[in-house]
Amino acid sequence: MRKFGLIGHPLTHSFSKKYFTEKFEKEGIPDCSYELYDIPNARNLEDILSENPDIEGINVTIPHKEDVIALMDDLEEACEEIGAVNCIHIQDGIRTGYNTDYIGFKNSLSPWLGGVKLKALILGTGGASKAIKQALIDLNIEFLNVSRSEDEDQITYGDLASNPEIMKTHHLIVNTTPLGTFPNEEGMPAIPLDQFSAAHFVYDLVYNPPVTTLMKACLDAGGKAKNGHEMLILQAEASWEIWNS
Repeated sequence: MRKFGLIGHPLTHSFSKKYFTEKFEKEGIPDCSYELYDIPNARNLEDILSENPDIEGINVTIPHKEDVIALMDDLEEACEEIGAVNCIHIQDGIRTGYNTDYIGFKNSLSPWLGGVKLKALILGTGGASKAIKQALIDLNIEFLNVSRSEDEDQITYGDLASNPEIMKTHHLIVNTTPLGTFPNEEGMPAIPLDQFSAAHFVYDLVYNPPVTTLMKACLDAGGKAKNGHEMLILQAEASWEIWNS
């Protein structure tokens, strides 16, 4: 039996387990299993691998994408630049870290924008935001990081409220936070909703619910919105490719 899985905390629901289980069945891929490993600390990965020495591949989700780097033997070059791991390939005992969030987001965003040139705001500064940042750099899209606290590399949500010019010139909003995820669907980053316009695009990495509060606010203003479902499919397929390379 070939074993794969997902680590994170909490794992109240999982796109990955459902996706891979259905993939194995639909595509007639025999003797494969995909399990969830809810671990509070990235270092608990050592216990998982000790108890399951035949695991070939692991996906990594919140909040372990950065901390798990210290447990890798090697990092794929792009992943080294990004500074976050969401896919691990284990071969002959060697753990190699990859970032398929980057692949999934980049390959999903570009066709959606359809060549429209925009400046972006990245909401959140966690592991997922690092992959988004690298994808935007590679797509030549200028961006600002937005967080609750200010430093030299980012602005705050308060800055957006006090300076409407920022959202007037930055029309792509990418939410990399988990705010708005089921069951806390009313949650959303503290972005000034009254500044949305028909020129705005919201790409929310949240996929459950299909339309988040943030997405609805943009749509109500006449803008466009997309959830993270396609990105998840693309990153899952990229993971499968890596595990079978």
